[in-house]
Amino acid sequence: MEHIVIIGNGIAGVTAARHIRKNSDKKITLISAESDAFFSRTALMYVYMGHMRWKDIEPYEEHFWDKNLLERKSGYVQQVDVTSKTLHFADGATLAYDKLIIASGSTTQTFGWEGLELEGVQGLVTKQDLEKLEKNAPNKEVCQRAVIVGGGLIGVELAEMLHTRGIAVTMLVRENAFWGGTLPQGEAAMISRHILSHGIDLCHETNLDKILGDENGRVRGVLTKAGEEIECQLVGIATGVKPKIDFLKDSGIETDKGVLVNRMLETNIKDVYSIGDCAQQREAIGNRKPVEAVWYTGRMMGEALAQTLCGKTFEYKPGHWFNSAKFFDIEYQTYGWVFSEKSKPEHEAHFHWKHEDDTKCITVAYNKETGAFLGINTFGIRMRHEVFNRWLTAEKDVDFVINNLKAANFDPEFYKHYEKEILRAYQKTAKKEIV
Repeated sequence: MEHIVIIGNGIAGVTAARHIRKNSDKKITLISAESDAFFSRTALMYVYMGHMRWKDIEPYEEHFWDKNLLERKSGYVQQVDVTSKTLHFADGATLAYDKLIIASGSTTQTFGWEGLELEGVQGLVTKQDLEKLEKNAPNKEVCQRAVIVGGGLIGVELAEMLHTRGIAVTMLVRENAFWGGTLPQGEAAMISRHILSHGIDLCHETNLDKILGDENGRVRGVLTKAGEEIECQLVGIATGVKPKIDFLKDSGIETDKGVLVNRMLETNIKDVYSIGDCAQQREAIGNRKPVEAVWYTGRMMGEALAQTLCGKTFEYKPGHWFNSAKFFDIEYQTYGWVFSEKSKPEHEAHFHWKHEDDTKCITVAYNKETGAFLGINTFGIRMRHEVFNRWLTAEKDVDFVINNLKAANFDPEFYKHYEKEILRAYQKTAKKEIV
């Protein structure tokens, strides 16, 4: 019986395992040093906040693994020998495979700051990170203030988590508005104001110089590039993630930032594949980054590779870009491509509308030469993914999209409508009437 070994039991690895099992009787082994069972990584924050218990974020009951003949091994893979098709573990154990799927995920990205080794300095990516956070910041008596280095989605989640326990939070972000390297300025500025309104000390255009420790090896503060010292008991590193592939060194498997794969998710080594956060496309797909640490792309890669391994060759095609997140009380959705001012191409123009309550806005990106709709960001207004996906495929123009926003409203029965107000603002900006 062919033995498929999967390093990593996150969304990519588990999806691959599930779909291989649906279509074959191959022997499947999932390896993880993080947890015995798959859990919803995006829900880690809700465990800390008390909204969910750990067992609530494990979608599969214990019997699921035995019922589906999915073997699990707990351990850290230290070396991959592709010649003998053998994995070597940190504890000295070995495991042979016929086909290997590398789905080892990602880890916190750091930039060599002094003091990273101090107790109380951590990221927020893994189960172990959550356990560290419970130890480092259980309450405001133990942790009076936390400093979060970096913004983005992990940073704002960590800020909200700590805020729910009454812990004072300072955030250091490089840009003049939150997530300004990704969001257009109007959106980034609105999110900055919203974060500030929650009592977060958001410091724009501020860079970390080094992390300061006490005589016991514990963090006591940070020093900024401007020379300001901020006292704290926790430093949260939220400067992005990177593929976790250190164990592949000298394996012969080609890597760059991640494990290099083609559209079939094959590496340069026969019978070795890679999916999820740790995989890097040799050639980027459209405007997508070669490495995408996104939940749904990991799932899609797992599904695609499972088809190939079960005899039906299947190319990974993620389709139109989309994503969603939450900035405290403001929900965010994006469909298609809306670039920030510093990274948008020459042909891209934006229409931006913001509600007077300063918690809702949209930005529509379009080709200023052809009028083609390129993408939309929405904040505080829920829209339907399938509608925008259809419009992007059909290459609708911006006038059509603005005039038909009602059709994309997520729940017209219960949600307040802003389409007429948005249409009026667009017509005024475009200096034309849309029928």
